[in-house]
Amino acid sequence: ALSQSRLIWFYPVILNIFFYGYFVLAQYPSSSFLTTNITTIRSPVDKDVVLHFKSPPIGTCTTIFPTQKQYTGYISLPPHKLDPIQQNYHVNTFFWFIEARTNASTAPFTIFINGGPGSSSMVGLFQEAGPCEVVEVAQGRFGTQARDWGWDRSSNIIFIDQPNLVGFSYDKLVNGSLDLFSSTVLSSSSDEAADRPAHTVLDGTFSSNDPRAFANTSEIAAQTMWHLLQGFLGSFPQYNPAMTLNGTLSGPVGINLFTESYGGKFGPLFAAHFENQNTLRRNGQLPQNGTLEIRLASLGIMQGCVDDLVQARYYPIFANKNTYGIKALSLEDQQNAASSFSSATGCQHQIQACRDTVSSMDPDNEGDVPSVNKICKDAQLACHESLIGPYLKSGRSIYDITQTDPSPFPPSTYLEYLNTPDLQSAIGVAVNYTESNSVVSNAFVQTGDYQRGDQISQMAYLLSLGVRVALLYGDRDFICNWMGGEAVSFSIAAQSPSYAPFYSAGYADIVINDTYVGGAVRQYGNLSFSRIFDAGHLIPAYQAETAFTVFTRIITGKDMSLGNSIDLSTYASNGTANTTYTSKAPDSAKPTCWIRNINGSCTEKQKNKILDGDGFIINGVLYDKSEDWKSPASSVSVEAGYPGTAAPAVTATSSPSDSNDASGTEADVPTGVFVATSTPSPSKKSQAAKGVDSNVKILITVCLMGLAICRCC
Repeated sequence: ALSQSRLIWFYPVILNIFFYGYFVLAQYPSSSFLTTNITTIRSPVDKDVVLHFKSPPIGTCTTIFPTQKQYTGYISLPPHKLDPIQQNYHVNTFFWFIEARTNASTAPFTIFINGGPGSSSMVGLFQEAGPCEVVEVAQGRFGTQARDWGWDRSSNIIFIDQPNLVGFSYDKLVNGSLDLFSSTVLSSSSDEAADRPAHTVLDGTFSSNDPRAFANTSEIAAQTMWHLLQGFLGSFPQYNPAMTLNGTLSGPVGINLFTESYGGKFGPLFAAHFENQNTLRRNGQLPQNGTLEIRLASLGIMQGCVDDLVQARYYPIFANKNTYGIKALSLEDQQNAASSFSSATGCQHQIQACRDTVSSMDPDNEGDVPSVNKICKDAQLACHESLIGPYLKSGRSIYDITQTDPSPFPPSTYLEYLNTPDLQSAIGVAVNYTESNSVVSNAFVQTGDYQRGDQISQMAYLLSLGVRVALLYGDRDFICNWMGGEAVSFSIAAQSPSYAPFYSAGYADIVINDTYVGGAVRQYGNLSFSRIFDAGHLIPAYQAETAFTVFTRIITGKDMSLGNSIDLSTYASNGTANTTYTSKAPDSAKPTCWIRNINGSCTEKQKNKILDGDGFIINGVLYDKSEDWKSPASSVSVEAGYPGTAAPAVTATSSPSDSNDASGTEADVPTGVFVATSTPSPSKKSQAAKGVDSNVKILITVCLMGLAICRCC
């Protein structure tokens, strides 16, 4: 008999976990998953780069149109590909590509990468901007449903797990055990968790987690990414906009790079590296017949932690004086933190010392000079302790100031789905999925990568090349808050002589539909800063329609406020000097304890319950009683697809060829983007505050490395 005094795993069959009851059962994904129905090719552009991929069965990630092609697999680089950087390891980087809903042959191409460092881009796919989301169907059964506002609505899109060892990416396959409490992978012979109950350690197959087997600075990660894109675009030239003409814009269209959080570091550096490689191709330092030009059309940074020298001073300000009236810090604590920032030994001084040392001793940011690493690491720790540490005492989520910590949004259902054998077989992986890799995070901490920064000048450089640079910030996030983001936008303009008019451009409403204003934007030419109302750290999870609409206006070069065609050489938004919209904070929701995200989602009481073996685990969630789990509505199973089985509700057999200039009605198939003619009336503008579900909160693992915090995802 099952006793409520013990921890019970409720599954009619063992599908998505490694164990049942009290016994750890090994779920080692079959190595055949890497070979069954897999296509292997060498890139026509670079024979050193090998792609292993497949088309996942229908229903694996349900799309609006079943004819939308998808590819999943690995882009592999051999050891020493990054010479002269020491790289004596294999790189097998996982990707998931999805065609646009309409006109895939001429649609824009978007790269989506999450941050961390060490966070998987499956977060972006399944919790934010991907074409599908994972839903519970029954006990032990998950499916996928199509999203109306997935970014495939207007673009071909690829989600990439990087750096190496993150998510499904790996160097070599190693059997080990995942410690659910530390989120670390232990070797089979390790006794680190010997005193831990067996049900908190899951056996499986993972990467080596060797700290020498991946990039440990953003600069090295950028070089790796360039090679990965050479491989993908060379093997799938039909999706490379540089080789086609898009009828909505004149001339060849470049690639769009979107990222978030630590992507505030990754994005500008990656984009600048791509453009530098283009320069080397043009002047003959790189062979044109063995490389591809990766042209950037736009760089989108959502909730970016870009530069603490500019942003860090806004941590205490936002904590005390935000647009939700929440006093997470007292005025005295705010003033003390502000003073510490500019003190002789404070955050500001230490960051500058880091950058001066990098400039003289490690100008290529390879992270191989110990004395430089220590100075920059110490700067990161000092800034965290003095400016973020006080906020942590408030008990509020760093990803959503309106919520207490831990908060349960967005749901982590996808973590269970990605660890089912059916899914792993469908996408061709032989490694168990983890959302974040603390070994990768810690390696970036050890090199002080966070404070090395030159990202603002890199974005100014991109503007000089005609690249659109867009900053998007949800106004409920603390850790990369919108006040600091606004300061970054001004700093970019200050380093771009032709962008002086950005300062005088006003905040215009971001009109999302006939009844809804989703934010405020300051835009001049190719530079824009958007404050997204009522959104936390993962903007698309909170405000899906707003995020999609803003994204599409960015990649098509439209007016960010209304979505109209404009002359970007002269356009400036018109409105108030400041964005002053205020909103009432929603109630905090009860935490949901996900067994695969214990430290990020469970209270201390729930953690103790797991350790004591009390409660019930159903579909990866801890419940006090088995009857606390509620069966999903019958409509969920009707609308869900499964690997090899299409969602019954998806009846369209082909995608229409209509343009992306008009939004469909409720009765229409969800394609297109809204173009406004005016701002809704004041009574309708109040609808902006209602764009968030009553349960909206945010759940992302806080990665603590001593006193350092890795801004995950």
